[in-house]
Amino acid sequence: MKLKKSFYTRPDVVQVAQDLLGKHLYTRQNGVLTGGIIVETEAYSGVGDKACHAHLNRRTQRTEIMYHEGGVAYVYLVYGIYNLFNIITNVEGQADAVLVRAIEPLEGIEEMLLRRNMASVRPNLTAGPGVLSIALGIDRKHYGTPLTGNTIWVEDKGMEVPAEGIAIGPRIGVDYAGEDALLPWRFWLKGNKWVSRKK
Repeated sequence: MKLKKSFYTRPDVVQVAQDLLGKHLYTRQNGVLTGGIIVETEAYSGVGDKACHAHLNRRTQRTEIMYHEGGVAYVYLVYGIYNLFNIITNVEGQADAVLVRAIEPLEGIEEMLLRRNMASVRPNLTAGPGVLSIALGIDRKHYGTPLTGNTIWVEDKGMEVPAEGIAIGPRIGVDYAGEDALLPWRFWLKGNKWVSRKK
C-alpha cells in the first residue's frame, strides 16, 4: 500500500526516519519500475539542526522545497556529481527531511545495473545515497516531486521491523555541525549487507 501524505506530515522527523526502514521505495521512469527495501536513513530537523540545509531558517532556491508540506522529494547535488534523495516531512514551514541512504534492491535490477554501469550485483549498487539515486534514476528534475504520485513513491508491504533490529548512530559527513553531528539520527537495519559503509 502506497504511503499516504499523512505518514510524511507527522511532526517527529526522527520517528519518520525510523518508520521508513523496511518500507519499499520505487521509481518509474519511462515505464521502467525500479525499487527496493529502505535499509538506511538519516533525519534532519529544520531550523534548529546545524547539519540541516535549512539551519537558521535559510531559504534559498535549493532549500525552498524543504519548507513545503511533507510528502515531496528534495533532491540536491553534492560534490558536483551525486544527487541525494530526501523526503520532506512535517507541516509546511518546518523544513524537516529524511535522507534515504541505502536500499536493498528488489525490482528492476537489470535496469539498475545499466544505470550504474555494473556487470553484477554487489552491495555498492545501492548502498549509499549517491549511488542509490543513480540506480533509481533520481536526479534534480525530481526536486519537488510528490511522493503520492507514480514517479517516486514508498509502499508499506507489511514488513515488521522490531526495535531491536534497528541500529542507531550519528549521521555521516556532517562533522561541520558541531555537537549536532553527534545526534543519533542515523538508522539502519542491523546486519543488512546493503547498508552503506561509513567512509
